[in-house]
Formats: sequence, C-alpha cells, structure tokens
Amino acid sequence: MNNWIPLLETDEFKRIVLDSLIFLVKQKKLEVYGFVIMPNHIHVIWSGSKMNGKEKPFASFTKFTGHRFLSELRKTDEGLLARFKTDLLNRNYLFSQTNALAKKIHDRKMLEQKLDYIHLNPLQPHWNLVSDPNDYYFSSCSFYEQEDKKFDWLTHYMDAI
Repeated sequence: MNNWIPLLETDEFKRIVLDSLIFLVKQKKLEVYGFVIMPNHIHVIWSGSKMNGKEKPFASFTKFTGHRFLSELRKTDEGLLARFKTDLLNRNYLFSQTNALAKKIHDRKMLEQKLDYIHLNPLQPHWNLVSDPNDYYFSSCSFYEQEDKKFDWLTHYMDAI
C-alpha cells in the first residue's frame, strides 16, 4: 500500500483485494499461486497470462482495488482517504506504490522460498497476527498445508511448474 498506511487492517478492505484477485482468475487473466494480505501490504505470487482489454492484469488489479477503496473510504473514513491524496496529474488518490517490487520467479525452489516467506509473514514479531500460519484467513497457507478449499480459485504451483 502507498506509504505503508495500514489500509488493510479491516477484513472489509482485505476482501476487496480478494475480490479483485478472484475476478481476474475467473476471467482467466491470471493464475494466483499464493498470497498473503497484511495490514499495510500484500504479497502475491501470480502469472499474468492474458491482457484485460488494453491493460495488463496488474494494472487491472490496481485499478479495480483503487476504485473500490476510494468508494468505501468516501462512505466510511474521509480522514483516512485524505492520507492517500496525491498531486499526480492523472489521479487524485494513490492507494498502491508506483514501484511495486515485482520479482521474476525463475524456478520451483525460488517459488517455494517465496511461498514460505509470505506464509510466515503474519507470524513476524512486529505483526504477531497468529501463532500458526494456517490460522491466518487472508493467506494461501492453509490451501497448501491443509488442502483447505476456501480459496479454490488458486492454482497449486505444482500444477503449473
């Protein structure tokens, strides 16, 4: 999220992120292999296979979530919305970083390392969100560790690599 503002502290805003991912998966614009939604940032391992009209899937994702965040904040928290105000010529609010740290995953070992990292993120001492990573709802950890079907729109990385 922009400037690490904890926009994603509430489940409502986390669900906006999930809705966006699910929509793009169902439209066959990308495949998601893993994710975690933290209070002020997200980690997603995905591959974007098809353009969404004239946009790449990442642009569609940020546009969709941005519009939903804006709509919700206008209704519920103008003060928090003001923290996302920007002077950019092409937009009034900016919810995501313009320099997202996308990294190309080169092989299965690297993908597994990244999955471990994101799945353990909620356990970090500065977050301390859960004691077992499978208990953090907004993560793909239980999909892999417990074959949990709540995120049945995910693609198991073993099916893709």
